Amino acid sequence: MKKLTLCIIATITLFFLCTAFFQDYDLAKSIVRGKEVYVSNCMNCHLADGSATPDRYPPLAKADYLHKPADSLIIIVLEGQTGEIVVNGKKYNDEMLAQNYLSDAEIADVLNYIRNSWGNKMAVIKPEQVKALRK
Repeated sequence: MKKLTLCIIATITLFFLCTAFFQDYDLAKSIVRGKEVYVSNCMNCHLADGSATPDRYPPLAKADYLHKPADSLIIIVLEGQTGEIVVNGKKYNDEMLAQNYLSDAEIADVLNYIRNSWGNKMAVIKPEQVKALRK
């Protein structure tokens, strides 16, 4: 009886460990959803191809700025940004309004879309990361 109980406990523990550590986040589906968020919320300034409005807003296509830590980018979307920034060697100084009305999943998805489109290729951002930074 004792061995059976230990075997059941070990099996349940192994199951939870496997499901907790080996769940994959579907980046491809996130990118598809992120494109919809981008079209609705970002495209007016950053344009359909991520090239942005010349001399006004920074480009997102092949943007070195996107190599910042994911947490920094999440905070920019949540809180907005003011002041001068440099993207691909060029200075920009226009305001980006906070997009904190977007859900955690929408923010993760739009950042995954931006960070994996137009010549960008970066690691996945998950909704849990956004949730942890939301105030």
